[in-house]
Amino acid sequence: MKYSGFGKTDVGMKRELNEDNFTVLSDEGVFVVADGMGGHNAGEVASEIAIKTITEFFKASSLDEDMTWPYKLDPSLSLDANKLMVGIKFANRKIFKSASANTSYAGMGTTVVSILTRAGEKDIYVAHVGDSRCYCFYNGEVSQVTEDHSLLNEYIKAGQITKEQAKNFPHKNVIMRALGMKDNVLVEIQKRTTKPGEIYILCSDGLSDMVPENTMSEILSKGLSLEETAQILIDTANANGGKDNITAILVKVEDN
Repeated sequence: MKYSGFGKTDVGMKRELNEDNFTVLSDEGVFVVADGMGGHNAGEVASEIAIKTITEFFKASSLDEDMTWPYKLDPSLSLDANKLMVGIKFANRKIFKSASANTSYAGMGTTVVSILTRAGEKDIYVAHVGDSRCYCFYNGEVSQVTEDHSLLNEYIKAGQITKEQAKNFPHKNVIMRALGMKDNVLVEIQKRTTKPGEIYILCSDGLSDMVPENTMSEILSKGLSLEETAQILIDTANANGGKDNITAILVKVEDN
């Protein structure tokens, strides 16, 4: 398989500062969105640390296959899955240490959602912490790949509220898991076997909260370029209120 990606971010209509960050590492096959949270500019700092740490880890490990990783391997996971998980855990540690050392950064954190691909291979890995999401578009339909680590989702899973009632849930922004909250973090990771024609969407909740899945499907069904599609998704989120920062990465799957 061949993978191509494009990312874009926007401050939205209500915020003065963009606390989202993202990276598209085409050579390494790595795509990451981080949505920062915290007082003042701390959210921006946390998401920036996450993206910088993950980027540096993948670039360094691709240049030196014998480098020492900052975490032990999980023998139950493949090497690629371990690499993605270690990169995210390394970012978590750096954010936590930075917040502990600087009182102005106390309580900062960031969500993260990421994909690791390998040119020529069908299998990819999707990893996330928090409520930044991965979707998959295929045959005209968008489906959610990741499951939010949020209080809202815990209530839905427990059957305490319905998805319809969730629209008016008063604590939508309460995240149960994020980078920087603790010295260690549980990263949810899954392997997917891709098909030609799939498009994966990594996004912050500024997009997922503002653009419903049926609207995403309609936009992606137009068959436009990744650049044009990302811009339309962001424009739609802004037209629907743009209540938060908006970030989207689109990853297209094609035959070699």
